[in-house]
Amino acid sequence: MIHSSNRELLSIVLGDEAALLASRSLAELFGLRAPRQTTTLGTEQALLPYAVPDRLMAARELLRRALAEELAESPVSLSSTTAVGDYLRLFLGGQEYESFVALWLDGQNRLIAGSELFRGTVTQTSVYPREVVKAGLRLNASAVILAHNHPSGHPEPSRADELLTSELKNALALVDIRVLDHFIVADTAVMSFAERGLI
Repeated sequence: MIHSSNRELLSIVLGDEAALLASRSLAELFGLRAPRQTTTLGTEQALLPYAVPDRLMAARELLRRALAEELAESPVSLSSTTAVGDYLRLFLGGQEYESFVALWLDGQNRLIAGSELFRGTVTQTSVYPREVVKAGLRLNASAVILAHNHPSGHPEPSRADELLTSELKNALALVDIRVLDHFIVADTAVMSFAERGLI
């Protein structure tokens, strides 16, 4: 199947419904990116969300679980920003609100759990360091990878994002939990604080 076209693979999953959705990108079909159209002025604008077939959402969830299993079994995967980014895109991609999540790790850097800690509006979410520390202690975590999304589609960190990361790193250090990275997910783009030297 590796050489099959997107349309052929969609036909296997969706049957007759595939033709109706074949013009969408895979990112849009899996809910990772809001559908966009080009206006007569040549600019892009987001379209209203459309229903993603249940079978595609089920496929997305199975893929997310498979990646979670891989991260739990192989600490090497968690050292790969690509592998973690793929998981986070499935966790956060396509959401219309900001969400702050944590991937909690054990002493061997294996995934213990990934959880949404806070949920906000389309432009911001409030994060409380005390609650983040409590969540880490509850799971007996040794390290954490932080992440949040930007529904605007721009993955660049704000000054507030940088200050929050520093604050969380200091708070978690007091209970011996290391912050390994902080990712920002925007549509299909993923930005790593560690890769930028911001952590």
